[in-house]
Amino acid sequence: MTHHQHQHQHQRLSENSTSLKFAFFLNLGFAIFEILGGLWTNSVAILSDALHDFGDSIALGLSWYLEKQANKGGDGRFSYGYRRFSLLAALVSTIVLIVGSLFMLSKSVPRLLRPEHSNAQGMFIFALVGILVNGAAALRLKQGKSLNMRVAAWHLLEDVLGWAAVLAVSVVLLFRDIHILDPILSILITLYVLTNVVINLKKTLALFLQAVPDDLDVAEVERTILDLPVVNSVHHTHAWSLDGEHHVLTMHVVVDEDATKNDLISVRRQFRDMAEKVDLAHTTLEIEYQDEDCFMR
Repeated sequence: MTHHQHQHQHQRLSENSTSLKFAFFLNLGFAIFEILGGLWTNSVAILSDALHDFGDSIALGLSWYLEKQANKGGDGRFSYGYRRFSLLAALVSTIVLIVGSLFMLSKSVPRLLRPEHSNAQGMFIFALVGILVNGAAALRLKQGKSLNMRVAAWHLLEDVLGWAAVLAVSVVLLFRDIHILDPILSILITLYVLTNVVINLKKTLALFLQAVPDDLDVAEVERTILDLPVVNSVHHTHAWSLDGEHHVLTMHVVVDEDATKNDLISVRRQFRDMAEKVDLAHTTLEIEYQDEDCFMR
């Protein structure tokens, strides 16, 4: 990896950490604000959302802490560095979000049978504030590319959609007494968010199991190397991801028996150029002559 690439990736990780810190304090402050507002409006819906936001704050705080850990370089214990800590944060946050969504469903479904009266004016005010606060945090996190950032953004997007539903319901309730709209919208939004969270969970688990990243075509990488003049074959090609954003690739390349030093230098250079094009963070290339034995072959 070039020095410029290393600087760029370190800067991106630092920006991720700053964005998560911003989202954490914003979400925590709003959760406290919701508790006061729920008591003021005597709204169980707002109080239950405050509990949900506290869960989000815990997940965001953990994501922020682990994203900071991910900035550390390699050492004797974690030779690739700490970037998989970001992946761990994504997994924990996803589980928290699934539990929170199931909790919201458990509160919303009974209200289909027994709709409760809501303070429409209070709902309207809190919905506007909720959309602004969570929307600002979600936009900040949406710029991140790691799974941790994407899952954290989904935490906040769920809140934005939830408050949008509250806003719509509060406007209707100001004119018509149709309280069943609140649980209906809550269920639809929660199911929508839950579907996307499960998709992210599948991606996170795949990366934990060291599956090949979706945005890396290993077959194309092998074809690129096989097209080089002195290369006969490749084997033992492996690719995985540290955090969904920074990928690792290893490969054994077999060259002609009469390949010169300059030929080997050319193979390494073109391998490096290929690695930079597909934005690989760590690569290992082992070159073998055709008449060499390789126990990996």
